[in-house]
Parts: sequence; C-alpha cells; structure tokens
Amino acid sequence: MKQQPFPFVRDGILQDRMMIFSGNSNIKFAKEICKKLEISLGSADVSTFSDGEISVDIKQNVRGQDIFIVQTTSNPCNHHLMEIVLMADAFRRSSAGRITAVIPYYGYSRQDRRPRSARVPISAKVIADILASSGVHRILTMDLHADQIQGFFNIPVDNIYASKIFLDHIINQNFKNAILVSPDVGGVVRTRAIAKSIGWDIAIIDKRRNRPNEVEAINLIGDVNGRECVIVDDIVDTAGTLCNAAEMLKKRGATQVWSYCTHAVLSGDSIEIVEKSNLDGLVVSDTVFLPNNRNSSKIHQLSVAEIFAEAIKRINTDQSVSSLFE
Repeated sequence: MKQQPFPFVRDGILQDRMMIFSGNSNIKFAKEICKKLEISLGSADVSTFSDGEISVDIKQNVRGQDIFIVQTTSNPCNHHLMEIVLMADAFRRSSAGRITAVIPYYGYSRQDRRPRSARVPISAKVIADILASSGVHRILTMDLHADQIQGFFNIPVDNIYASKIFLDHIINQNFKNAILVSPDVGGVVRTRAIAKSIGWDIAIIDKRRNRPNEVEAINLIGDVNGRECVIVDDIVDTAGTLCNAAEMLKKRGATQVWSYCTHAVLSGDSIEIVEKSNLDGLVVSDTVFLPNNRNSSKIHQLSVAEIFAEAIKRINTDQSVSSLFE
C-alpha cells in the first residue's frame, strides 16, 4: 500500500494525526485552542520532583503523529522553557512524526543583540539553539519582539500577529479623533501597519533607556492635543514606561489614552501601577496567563486562541500561514 504523505489529509479532510499537548504555563489557552479545533488535549504528566527537577511522562502513543506543544515562556520563564525542551525530547524519543513548539510569548526575546562594548549573551539566539537541539522541527509564535529573531533559528518559524483582534476592538471603541502612538522608534513599523489599515495618523514617543526597565527621558514626535491616543506595543512588563507615556500624553492634551499590548507579562507591582495611572484602558491578549489576583478594572483581555487554532490547522495541512494576515 502506498504510504500517505505527511501530514495525512484525505479528500480535503484532516485525518487523525494531529495531537496537541501543553506544559503548565497556560493550560487554559491550550484547551481553548483544542476547543476551536474540536479535538481533545493530549495526555501528558508534566510535574516537578521534590528537588525542583522537571518530570515528563507522555501518556499516549505518539508514533508518527504531528505534535504541537503549547507552552508560553512566561514567569517563571526558565521553568516553563525547560518543560517544553524536555517535552520535545520525550516526543522525539517516542518517534513523533513532527514536533512544533507553539510558544505564544517567546521569552528572552528582548535580549536579541549585543550592545556596543557590552559583554553580554544574545539570549534569544541561545534559546533558539536549545529548542532546535531538543528535537523541535518548527516554531509557531506571536508578535516577536523583533522580526529578525526568526533568523536565529535553523528551523522554520511562523510569527503570527494579534493585530486583527486588536483592530476589531479599536474600531468598536468608536473613537472620534484618534491617533496611534508608537511607544518607541523600534515600534514604528508595527504602529504604521495598523495605522495604514484604519487610515489614522501616528505619533512617536522617543524614550532613552539607561538600563533595563528604566527610562531616562521621554519626548513626543507629533501633536496629540484634543485627540484619543492609542499606544500599540508587543509587551507590557513593569508598565512603568507605559504609564509614564500616558501621563505625558495627557499633559500634552490627549483626551483619552488606551494601550494595546500583545503579551501581558505584568511583573512586580505592575497591576497597581496600571490601576493608579492615567491610562483609560489596557487591552492585552491571552498569550500569557493572568490569574484572578492579577486583575484590574483597567485591563481587558482578548483571546487569540482562534488565530492559533487556524495557524495550527494550516501547518498540519501544509497550507500558507502568512495568508491569514494578507
């Protein structure tokens, strides 16, 4: 009998060779993806020994299967990263057909270059090498901090975007005289792409950073007086820079300040900082799990599970992922 090509599709119907598993970083998100695809989450025991070492035990036969491991590398980043590495190795040693690491938020992405004269690692590249060497065949992620990180991998990378979900929400806000604001010069391309879709003007915040999570000065390029400002970014971490930007925009005459950030890292006392800030709203995706004790009346979470489900289905059936955003 002639062997079927991989992945196994007959008469345009997806056959039973796709399996989705999850680490412990965002099980709720993995289940949402499975719900959209109308399949069950795979059975795996991912736990911790008494000394802190991670234990992985795959409870199902995965030989020849198209495996997708859903695991965001949020806090504790190192623990969640090690879970996905060990899971990938377990699947490789169990003769899985293909292993795709679905990493909604790719940790260490902000360490993507070596500043002049600094003796530091390029951590994003190190993590890319670790994932590939563990047996991962391809990566599916969302809104990488820098697009060039895809070049750190020697395996295929699909970088998808939350912009469609955010655009729908922005349009439904019915702003009267809005302007999109890039939080720094590096985010201009992302902001301009969204502005082009809805025909808005853009402004740029010029911030100068002395050290990580600390900003020296903030300047504004553009006029925001009497306008609603919408800040678009990929990550909100300590929220200090974002809230300082909101304060400056209000002082420059902005009537409202909203922010749309894909990855809600929100470390430390960031929730309290957002709650007390001049921000009118912070809209984030569910790439990072937000427990109930991290809620704020100003924070609104939108799901990107449907986008990931569609991307996974297209990878499984060898269809274009990029056409999702054309």
